[in-house]
Amino acid sequence: MSETELVRLKPRRIRVVCWSAAAALVVVFGLVATSLSGPTGDGYGSFQRGDQIAMIGLGIFGALGFLLFTRPRVEADARGIRVRNVISSYDLPWEVVRGVRFDRGAPWASLELHDDDLLPMVALQAADKELAVDGVRALRRLHEAHQARLAERAVGR
Repeated sequence: MSETELVRLKPRRIRVVCWSAAAALVVVFGLVATSLSGPTGDGYGSFQRGDQIAMIGLGIFGALGFLLFTRPRVEADARGIRVRNVISSYDLPWEVVRGVRFDRGAPWASLELHDDDLLPMVALQAADKELAVDGVRALRRLHEAHQARLAERAVGR
């Protein structure tokens, strides 16, 4: 494992699903917006241009909400690991990581930290199958290389 190796991981299947759903949502809300015309019923109100624009805006905001789920990423190198989930981000040196876990039946992999916390890595999802397994193996190799460097330093003292 070289000192300069950089592992970059992001989910594949959820990205396709989210982009498709976002596009479909914008289309559906656009169609609804074009159908908003005329009276609102028995009352005196009627749909205006602002109602149509608001409906398109709601579709766009909904699509952006879907696209938040394409945000997860994991980057790791010899110095540490950077995890970006849907909302939160973490930048951790390998010293605080005890291991990389991907338990059977778990929806995604996680980092086991020395303080007994588990940090989920949403970018490594079980739905991506081999891609996720290869990513976990690459992260484990980087972690093991770091552990070996620490052991060499301890013996060298």
